[in-house]
Amino acid sequence: MNRYLPADVPCDKESIFLENFNKATGSSSRLMLFAGDQKVEHLNNDFFGKDIPSCDNDPEHLFKIASAANIGVFATQFGLISRYARAYPDIPYLVKLNAKTNIIPYADKDPYSQQWLGVEDVVRFKDEQKINILGVGYTLYLGSQFEHAMLREAANIVHKAHQNALIAVLWIYPKGKYIEDEHDAHLIAGAAGVGAALGADFVKLKVPYEKNRPDPYLLKEATQAAGTTGVLCEGGAKVDEKVFLRELYDQIHIGNSRGNGTGRNIHQREFKEAVKMANAIYAITVEGYSIEEAVITAPTNILKIRRSHAKKKSCG
Repeated sequence: MNRYLPADVPCDKESIFLENFNKATGSSSRLMLFAGDQKVEHLNNDFFGKDIPSCDNDPEHLFKIASAANIGVFATQFGLISRYARAYPDIPYLVKLNAKTNIIPYADKDPYSQQWLGVEDVVRFKDEQKINILGVGYTLYLGSQFEHAMLREAANIVHKAHQNALIAVLWIYPKGKYIEDEHDAHLIAGAAGVGAALGADFVKLKVPYEKNRPDPYLLKEATQAAGTTGVLCEGGAKVDEKVFLRELYDQIHIGNSRGNGTGRNIHQREFKEAVKMANAIYAITVEGYSIEEAVITAPTNILKIRRSHAKKKSCG
């Protein structure tokens, strides 16, 4: 019996779910998630400014990276995928079904990120346009006064995803006026348990801190609390390549995480460097490489470009 096969996947779709799961994880059960949902979450702060290459301001930069690098899934909003999917139909996509901006401070109003579209819309788009969509994702904020609404939406999304043989990833972040420390290990473990209770295949979490630094040993409480739901660690702001890869390696091999959701540490680089970084992350996460092996292998381990050079014709 496959311990990662949810029981709410219909019997006639179990093989499709496992195929999608194995495609996303390289049959390793670990997920390298390339996060491209910040266009809404952080507005243009992550794509334009000091030490950010000018190419990053163009959304296609994300798709070019995802088309050329080793990744598990590229996670972004449905609308952005619809703008570029005809040119990049073979990228392994994960569709984010909600998002909110960071304009209103949490001190002024507890966050609520409402669902934009339904799983059925994604499935219809996937089937009609032959887009390589492997799963869906949703962000919820524990501790917000609106958490009840987000919990209900998340539960329905996970179940409907499984009904349609798609993997489900939840971003779960404790935020709001009642949250004193978002990086508290015990609180993060609570979020991991919520992800498991909602039936998610993976849950993306904050990293536990000790003295304002990531601590992979404190991550063990969360990964155990998640059970068969895989814990993905948030990538965070861009840092030195070796520092990031060391943290990733320790999160997996000390903290027992099953992957990482990385955005800025990949796309805030020129194209070739971004592909190199993504390949190194994939090598450590999915292929079990050491940091040194991943850095050496990454520059040459380039996939064939997934872009369809002959633009896909419209339905008409």
